[in-house]
Amino acid sequence: MRLAIDAMGGDNAPKEVVLGAMKAVQTFNDIHIILVGDENKIRQHLTNEEKIEIIHTEEVILGTDEPVRAVRRKKDASLVVAARQVTEGKADACLSAGNTGALMAAGLFVVGRINGIERPALAPTLPTIGGEGFLLLDVGANADAKPEHLLQYALMGSIYSEKARGIKQPRVGLLNIGTEETKGNELTRNTYSLLKEADIHFIGNVEARDLLNGVADVVVTDGFTGNMVLKTIEGTAMSVFKMVKQTLMSSLKTKLAAAVLKPDLNEIKNKMDYTEYGGAGLFGLKAPVIKAHGSSDANAIYNSIRQAREMIATDVAGTIKKAIE
Repeated sequence: MRLAIDAMGGDNAPKEVVLGAMKAVQTFNDIHIILVGDENKIRQHLTNEEKIEIIHTEEVILGTDEPVRAVRRKKDASLVVAARQVTEGKADACLSAGNTGALMAAGLFVVGRINGIERPALAPTLPTIGGEGFLLLDVGANADAKPEHLLQYALMGSIYSEKARGIKQPRVGLLNIGTEETKGNELTRNTYSLLKEADIHFIGNVEARDLLNGVADVVVTDGFTGNMVLKTIEGTAMSVFKMVKQTLMSSLKTKLAAAVLKPDLNEIKNKMDYTEYGGAGLFGLKAPVIKAHGSSDANAIYNSIRQAREMIATDVAGTIKKAIE
C-alpha cells in the first residue's frame, strides 16, 4: 500500500514528518511512503530511503491561508500534490499535519466524497481513563448539521471502529445535555429517533462529563459542539499536567516525591495522549485522508501513518460506500 504525506505541513515539518515516516517503513513491511515537499529540506533528515520516495515542490499552504482559495490557487502546494496522488491512483491515502481547513478542502475537491455522503466528518480518537479511547465526530468539518448528517456520522464511525479498531458492535452514543430521550434541542431529539432505528448499536444519549470514562466507543455530535468538546479536553489535560508539575516542583519535598513518581506520572501522561491513537480521519471520502495534529512529533506522525494503514487494509472507505448504497 502507498501513502502520500505532506512533508511540509505542521509546526515541526519537515524533520518530525520525515522521522515518523522512516519509523513507519521500518515497522511495517507493506507500506511505501511518498513524501511531498522541498527535497533539499527533506533530505537533511532522511537517512534511510528504503520504501520512501520524494516528490519535489517548494509551494506550501500556510496556516494563515484561506483554505478553499489556497487549494484552488496553490496547485503545486505540498498538501494539494499529496491529495492528488490519491486521485491519480498513485497512493491509497494521504496525510498532513498542516492547515486543517485546506486539507478538508483538498479532501472534498481533490479526493472527492463517496456518493450519498452529504457531508464528511472530521473524527479523532480521544483517550479514556481505561485506555480504550473513543471516536468523536464531527469536530469541525461542518459547524451546522441536520439529523440525517449525524445519522451518517454514526454509521461511518461505527464502521471505522469495527473495521480499523477491531471493536465488535461499537457502542454509539449521541452527545446531549442529558441521557433521557426527550432531552436536548430539535437537532438531538430528531437525531435520536433516526439513530434508534438505524442498524447500529445505539446506546442513547451520553453526557460530556462521561466521555473520558468510556461511556461509548463512538460519540456523535455537530461540528460546532464537537470542536468545543475537543478543545476543552485538550485544554483541560494540558492545564492539569501544568498544575501537577508546578506543585511537584514547588519544594524540595515535592521534588523528591516527583522523582519517585515520575514513571507513574509518565504512564498517565502517555495514556491521556490522544496522538497515540493517530490523527483525525476525514470520513466520507473516497479514500482515507488523515489530519495529524499541527504540533505532531515523529511518534504522532508514525501513529497517524499506522492509522491510515489500518484504514486501507480494512477498506473502511469501501465499506462505508457499500453501507450508504
